[in-house]
Amino acid sequence: MATEGPATRRVQVAEHPRLLKLKEMFNSKFGSSPKFYVRAPGRVNIIGEHIDYCGYSVLPMAVEQDMLIAVEPVKTQTLQLANTNPLYPDFSTSSNNIQIDKTKPLWHNYFLCGFKGIQEHFGLSNLTGMNCLVDGNIPPSSGLSSSSALVCCAGLVTLTVLGMNLSKVELAEICAKSERYIGTEGGGMDQSISFLAEEGTAKLIEFSPLRATDVKLPSGAVFVIANSCVEMNKAATSHFNIRVMECRLAAKLLAKYRGLQWGKVLRLEEVQTKLGVSLEEMLWITEDALHPEPYSPEEVCRCLGISLQELRTQILSPNTQDVPIFKLYQRATHVYSEAARVLQFKKICEEAPDDTVQLLGELMNQSHASCRDMYECSCPELDQLVDICRKFGAQGSRLTGAGWGGCTVSLVPADKLTSFLANVHQAYYQRSDRNLTFEKQSLFATKPGGGALVFLEA
Repeated sequence: MATEGPATRRVQVAEHPRLLKLKEMFNSKFGSSPKFYVRAPGRVNIIGEHIDYCGYSVLPMAVEQDMLIAVEPVKTQTLQLANTNPLYPDFSTSSNNIQIDKTKPLWHNYFLCGFKGIQEHFGLSNLTGMNCLVDGNIPPSSGLSSSSALVCCAGLVTLTVLGMNLSKVELAEICAKSERYIGTEGGGMDQSISFLAEEGTAKLIEFSPLRATDVKLPSGAVFVIANSCVEMNKAATSHFNIRVMECRLAAKLLAKYRGLQWGKVLRLEEVQTKLGVSLEEMLWITEDALHPEPYSPEEVCRCLGISLQELRTQILSPNTQDVPIFKLYQRATHVYSEAARVLQFKKICEEAPDDTVQLLGELMNQSHASCRDMYECSCPELDQLVDICRKFGAQGSRLTGAGWGGCTVSLVPADKLTSFLANVHQAYYQRSDRNLTFEKQSLFATKPGGGALVFLEA
């Protein structure tokens, strides 16, 4: 249940090769043994892209790839972080002086976000130190939420060291808020599914208040993840934060157009709720209120009756103050239509008609087209990979995660899975002009995994 905290399991470390290897590496690194281990999974978002931060429900599932951390509390007030991947250097800091540098999305800063979130939630100073060894097998910058899994894992590590208790929902909300220390204005989907996931089911995640509902996926079809191998680190790019701001500006212009008090409106969902209309009606209102041509900051100011200075200081975030144009009509159209697709997807899963797989596939295809054309968060490689997946038997295929690189998710009839994997591998990953190091992680079938856990050695 979401009201409970994450589960704690006793395990024989010797029977789990990954835990055993982590324990041995920990021992050679710190000269002692871990007291416990924490895992938090990555996720694939099946449908509902770029709408969580607009207030709308999303439909992700956890994947088996995860962040795993071996932990030993220590008497000193030093936080020592190490990573099994030599690309990520060791880091050490005082546990009472956590500084997170927004300008550099370095790996350890994501750990510090989770640590600081728990520290601030309980208003604690004089925190104990710890030695931590991190092992992640979620491909980085792939749209499978490796960074949020690390934030969540660190939050649960810190909670466990403190001996405190929080529900999964509270943990998800704290970690969603604390990831913003790194400068990403995310919406909370990634942290929610990392804690609230359950094996065998996807989840409809709703916000304000945060809650998760099981969505039974169709039997007879498999979700396949394919990595475009184009990396996109969303904290290192302004694309993501510009989209967040375009949605905020669109919400304010729509609210003003319909005579609402627009000053306090931040999300597109608030406009719909205040007007008490359907998502379809919001699409009609968007057609009336906003024009497809890009808006300049000056035009936004004219529409809202404010000065450029007010726009910059009261509405725009520091990293969007110099953006020359805003595509408000396109972003709002994507969000309202994508929010409707999520609800349709859930309804089809519940009703399970004979053509379920085909209907769900069509929704995924519509979602990709909207992400590509209206939200402009795709890239040529993702579009090509989606086309290849559809050509070789996917009923639906779309980008997943923030986009601009990363992964696609495809719905593939189970009887076509073997040929699908072989053909996609050959068509995308074995092309001679593509300098890709193909890894097993680049193309794989997945099923809904469980959420964050604490492991104690039996």
